Amino acid sequence: MEPLINIDVPNLEAAIEFYLRATGLKLGRRLFQDTVAELTGAPVRIFLLQKAPGSSATPAMSLPRDYRRHWTPVHLDLVVPDVEAATATAIAAGARLEGQIQSYVWGRLASISDPFGHGFCFLQWAGGGYDEMA
Repeated sequence: MEPLINIDVPNLEAAIEFYLRATGLKLGRRLFQDTVAELTGAPVRIFLLQKAPGSSATPAMSLPRDYRRHWTPVHLDLVVPDVEAATATAIAAGARLEGQIQSYVWGRLASISDPFGHGFCFLQWAGGGYDEMA
């Protein structure tokens, strides 16, 4: 099995600009008549998918896409060497820090939202990371 990450966005160009500036990833290929962009530089493939606001997420679901800030139980965590520096870079690119950076026995966490309503976190490991809780 090979995991990959797909991030739906309402404006592909704005999303490319944000994610390149906020994360340091690079633009790889553009696909499907410039409605999909692959980002490179991570150990997993990441794709930005341009999807119109209000469009259906799946053919079997009438729930429309909504790019206002929302919560989902599945989200993206990005492990970084310096949570403050990564957070400052993301904020300069247009992200919003949601609360204070938190410290835990396993490390530090910054909860962030992108300009398209998606939440993600920066994690900075301390010691053995999550193994510190075992």
